[in-house]
Amino acid sequence: MADIKIKLKKSLIGSKKDQIATAHSLGLRNVGNVTVQPNNDQTQGKIKKISHLVQIEEA
Repeated sequence: MADIKIKLKKSLIGSKKDQIATAHSLGLRNVGNVTVQPNNDQTQGKIKKISHLVQIEEA
C-alpha cells in the first residue's frame, strides 16, 4: 500500500472535540504539521471526518 501525506491547514480552535481527537490521533496538533500515514480504511475514515481541516497528498 502507498502512504499518504496529511497536512493540517486550518486551526483546531472551534472544532468539535471528536474532530480534535481525530486530528491528534493522526499526529496533527498545530497548523502546518505534516504526517505520513498508511493509506488504509482506518486512515481514510479519519481523513473523511476532518477533511475540511486537512490537505492530502500521495507520499
